Amino acid sequence: MEPQNTRWARIAALVAALAVVSSCGLPRAGPTKKEIFEGSVQRQGDAFIVAVNDRVTRATAVVPALGFSEEFKRASTLGSDTIRPGDTLGITVWENVDDPLLGSSGPTGAGAAVLEEIQVDGAGFIFIPYAGRLRAAGNTPEAIRRIITRKLEEQTPDPQVEVRRIAGDGSTVSLVGAIGAQGVYPIERPTRTLTTMLARAGGISIEPEIAQITVIRGDKRSKVWLQDLYQNPQLDIALRGGDRILVEEDTRRFTALGATGGQTQIQFDRQTLSAVEALAQVGGLAPSRADPTGVFVFRNEPAEIANIVLGRDDLIGAQRLVYVLDLTKPNGMFLARDFSIRDGDTIYVTEAPFTQWNKTISAITGTLGSVGTVSSGLDTISGG
Repeated sequence: MEPQNTRWARIAALVAALAVVSSCGLPRAGPTKKEIFEGSVQRQGDAFIVAVNDRVTRATAVVPALGFSEEFKRASTLGSDTIRPGDTLGITVWENVDDPLLGSSGPTGAGAAVLEEIQVDGAGFIFIPYAGRLRAAGNTPEAIRRIITRKLEEQTPDPQVEVRRIAGDGSTVSLVGAIGAQGVYPIERPTRTLTTMLARAGGISIEPEIAQITVIRGDKRSKVWLQDLYQNPQLDIALRGGDRILVEEDTRRFTALGATGGQTQIQFDRQTLSAVEALAQVGGLAPSRADPTGVFVFRNEPAEIANIVLGRDDLIGAQRLVYVLDLTKPNGMFLARDFSIRDGDTIYVTEAPFTQWNKTISAITGTLGSVGTVSSGLDTISGG
């Protein structure tokens, strides 16, 4: 016959196990579906619970608005021959006289004077002997040639003048970030637009799908997706001296928690990301634990979108919305494919009720196993 003290030990252990289970002390990945619904505004909570449908997917399909402003797009392409302060010129003058003003006499009497690397000063002027101080900025090499010729022909007959624009620091742009070769580059004939300048610097060094290009001009800045830049020729803006070009990857992220293949924070790998694609990035739903009827997306929604989603017009400021996806419905996968994930979203997948039941059974049987061990010990003591 079982000793009295052993019987009481088994009963006490069973009661304790049931108490632990009933108090929800079992380990789990997060709140249950019921607990999430308990936090809804309709139940005195602070979040709106919204079942995703076609209307909701359309209202929430917001893509980051990137694109150059009209001011950037209207800027005309710089003339490659226009001289600017900081540019460098090369000038050669031929004089058909025995005793030239510039240079020395040649064997045929034609003297050539070569003036290399004459830099245009900050005010836009250059100095040529016997021609004086001349304004170069804003002129083309041909215009400067005519000016110098007119100045010199008063002192030497029929001077022949050649003016060459050498790449200088008069019109340069700086490229930094995820670019092949960061640095300062002059705006020349082949590199007067954004795409050609990017190519000149070695192209980008990150995935094109997540690359963003920012152009800073004075106190203004505009940003565009690299893919949009190549798909829309009007976004290939003309550059200006002093432009700063920054190439960086998309910084948007979302967090996945609960019964998924992996609980982590994930960076966007494309411009638009659906709920199905986001779940796929973390290994999908955990087959042995996930409840496909309880896929939740937690988001702070701007008031203008929240009002549309909820069919209201009185909400002010960001609102806490919890979107619910039921993948078991006939169109559940289509809705998940069309529902857009946005920066800062938290995707949470609840555990199936069966999982909680398994945990309950395991907790009870484990506790009873421990009781059996204790009872064996008591039997041994009592038998001794």
